[in-house]
Amino acid sequence: MEQKTILITGASRGIGKSIALRFASRGYHTFLNCSSSVDELKKLRAYIRKKYHTPCTIVVGDVGNPDHVRAIYNRIYHDCSHLDVLVNNAGISHINLLSDMTDEDWNHIIQTNLSSVFYCCRQAIPPMVSKRSGKIINISSMWGLSGASCEVAYSASKSGINGFTKALAKELAPSNVQVNAIACGVIDTSMNDQLTPEERKALEDEIPAGRYGTPKEIAQMVWNIVHAPEYMTGQIIGVDGGFL
Repeated sequence: MEQKTILITGASRGIGKSIALRFASRGYHTFLNCSSSVDELKKLRAYIRKKYHTPCTIVVGDVGNPDHVRAIYNRIYHDCSHLDVLVNNAGISHINLLSDMTDEDWNHIIQTNLSSVFYCCRQAIPPMVSKRSGKIINISSMWGLSGASCEVAYSASKSGINGFTKALAKELAPSNVQVNAIACGVIDTSMNDQLTPEERKALEDEIPAGRYGTPKEIAQMVWNIVHAPEYMTGQIIGVDGGFL
């Protein structure tokens, strides 16, 4: 049986790392992307190869840069004819008043969080359509549904992902390629390191589940979506502990 393949952007830590481990443990050839944390990615590759004895390939590049994405996919398609799964996970946050944001701040967030999804999907889609099989999963946020004060650019980028997901799902449904998104709640990753202990506690108290989510829980949901009925597409699935 042909080995399954998956590309995970932003795979060096947190949610991306957990997704990589789950799929590698189940026999997938994992293509792991990051833009700068190469040493962490090399450690993850070594662990996967030793623990699971499955192929693992590092594809370094800024997925917010279309030229880098073309190079990433050239490397992927050197090893395989298509991807079975694309997980657009790369993302950054920025907490500040909108009036204090620079043009560079805005463009960096939009390129990294939203444009990267376009660039990666554009390269992944043709072989998926040719094979009439493929899963695209975009990691979004509950703030893309409700908005977050002092995170306007981040919220806008995630809202854009949600609209992108629904539209692309309709476009690809006739080709049997499914596109869904996960609207993550507050997940315990390094993205929240900028919060003070008091801010972390206050945010935790707002969550009905009484705790932050874990990267492993999001990885489990990605796995579940990949193995969901093919009729499920265009969905924004909330995993937020009841927050929204």
